Amino acid sequence: MRVALVDYDSGNLHSAEKAFQKMGRDIGAEVIVTSDPDTALKADRIVLPGDGAFPACRTALGEVDGMAEALREAVLVQGKPFMGICVGMQMLASTGHEYRRTPGLDWIGGEVVAIDAPGLKVPHMGWNDLVVDHPHPVLDGIRTGDHAYFVHSWHFRVTDPAHLLAHAEYGGPVTAVVGRDNIVGTQFHPEKSQDIGLRLIANFLRWNP
Repeated sequence: MRVALVDYDSGNLHSAEKAFQKMGRDIGAEVIVTSDPDTALKADRIVLPGDGAFPACRTALGEVDGMAEALREAVLVQGKPFMGICVGMQMLASTGHEYRRTPGLDWIGGEVVAIDAPGLKVPHMGWNDLVVDHPHPVLDGIRTGDHAYFVHSWHFRVTDPAHLLAHAEYGGPVTAVVGRDNIVGTQFHPEKSQDIGLRLIANFLRWNP
């Protein structure tokens, strides 16, 4: 099995690569960091990380010639398992509102909006408890109260509540995991979330939607 981590110059992929390699070793998964659309298209599973501002990440992804089209073909047409991480998850939305209104990939309906947490510091940074809203194979063994590591000021407000798999509380509910069909996304960084993050990665690598 080949897993493609999409590289579009939006963040350091080293820690994510190491985490996926560690959890994929037992099942013979080959993890490749790539900016080549054809390599991503031929992979068995695709991971889209992302750090920074929504419009900058969306622009950077669009500037990798053919990558957005390859992702759409692999994920929406061929149905390959896909995971977005942090801004890579936010880009699944219809629209982002950070700095300016920016179209997302529109794979899961909803908007990326500012965290509204009166009296609390934004960005939402550090460890927080997960609240599991809907069971999902990628969340096997992960329960309400388990901790994950977050760093973000904006979050994905989904249109369909069925697509909200888990949230955290930070002055109100803040989206933590989204999913539909063969697509999942995590706002927190699984590669920085110790045992819970590694479990989620292992679940994703074994998931057969």
